[in-house]
Amino acid sequence: MAENLCPQCGAPLAPGATECKYCGEAVAPAQVQPQPQYQQQGAYGQPGQPVQVFVQTGDNNGIDPSWPVKSKITAGILAILLGGLGIHKFYLGKTGMGILYLLFCWTYIPGIVGLVEGIMYLCSNDHNFQVKNHVRLQ
Repeated sequence: MAENLCPQCGAPLAPGATECKYCGEAVAPAQVQPQPQYQQQGAYGQPGQPVQVFVQTGDNNGIDPSWPVKSKITAGILAILLGGLGIHKFYLGKTGMGILYLLFCWTYIPGIVGLVEGIMYLCSNDHNFQVKNHVRLQ
């Protein structure tokens, strides 16, 4: 059963309808637009052309093999003990944040934040730690 589309709202129209049942627009037989017909094509190409499809196998689970290898426990202990100086940020490769922690170490705010981050590092699961910090675990 071929349906037509309303020129005003694009809703499907019954064949031979004179007005749209959704928006009430009067439809002349000449105004009725046929619904476009789609032909089956490849994923990204024209019919008959080869298509390259990338399938994620689940081996890496979003973890890039080029990320550096770090220890979650080392990062957590550095954050708890030396978090006020940002040593844990330097260890994880976030140099900009480490410098920011160093600049504000006299306010004791980075020390409190470092303590909280250290607890979060130690309590988080391995996958979340790796993805959030862009590291791989030993």
